[in-house]
Amino acid sequence: MMNLRLAIITIFLFLSGALMKAQYTMHKMINVGYVYQNQSFGEVGGKLLFLKNDDVIYRLGGSALMGSTHSQFAIMPKLQADVLLNFEKNVDFYHSYYFLLGVEGTTKYIAPKVGVTLFGLLDLTAGYAFPIGNAELRGKQLKGVNINFTLNIPTVFIHDRFK
Repeated sequence: MMNLRLAIITIFLFLSGALMKAQYTMHKMINVGYVYQNQSFGEVGGKLLFLKNDDVIYRLGGSALMGSTHSQFAIMPKLQADVLLNFEKNVDFYHSYYFLLGVEGTTKYIAPKVGVTLFGLLDLTAGYAFPIGNAELRGKQLKGVNINFTLNIPTVFIHDRFK
């Protein structure tokens, strides 16, 4: 269990270091959403968006999943990494949608995912979660189909709104 956590943190730090180069632009976002992972969770967190051009975009994020399991409130941390792809050229409305490939991990499961995102702001993804060992959340193992619906709010909008 400790080795897996160390591996996830190492991968996260490696990706962060590899993406944080001078030629990449970074934007901060707040995300809220809904996650179905063998039960319903609300999600609140933050993401960093890295881009060099708008054909391929990288996102790293961390959030908290909150829900009720067996009538008990539970909070679970989540780390995620996404790649947004759109290679469409010469269109009037540039890159209104992206294909999304990603992975998310918690202390209970790891889930690769695919989906679409509208302007990078509204995500709809699906995947399959693989439990980490025999990890359970209040006696319930979180494995199987994983569905995410997320709204990403750039902090620049919030900053400009309250000027």
